[in-house]
Amino acid sequence: MPEVHLTKQMSEAFASAIPDGRPALVATASASGMPDLAYKGSLMVLDDDHLAFWERAHGTTLQNLRQNPQASALYWNPTARISWKFFGVAELLTAGARRMEIMGRTVQIELDRDPERKGVAVVIRIDKVIQLGQVVMERGSGG
Repeated sequence: MPEVHLTKQMSEAFASAIPDGRPALVATASASGMPDLAYKGSLMVLDDDHLAFWERAHGTTLQNLRQNPQASALYWNPTARISWKFFGVAELLTAGARRMEIMGRTVQIELDRDPERKGVAVVIRIDKVIQLGQVVMERGSGG
């Protein structure tokens, strides 16, 4: 099984998600296990191992991640016949250089909805990627 290595194709797909009208979904769960789904137009490939997004709503997604860092994301573009499910563990950044980097890479439409820049940068270390029902990348047991 290939190690996790997020691809250029994934990065390009997320970058065009808003213009294509296909924002990604992020799934979280509370400490008690109650699931939640939310569209995240700012979801991006941060590097080979991480997805990130700008959490500007300060709602259920953020509340859940504070209780339970497990997260999943779904990108689907039926026209291009592309679908990925990502699974990993989130880290919340409220200050620092990495938060600023993510804010700087966030699509403008999302930043416009957070004029005071009170958002939280969410970084998800990806442990597994599924495409067409098959695990295509998975972090090794040492990761």
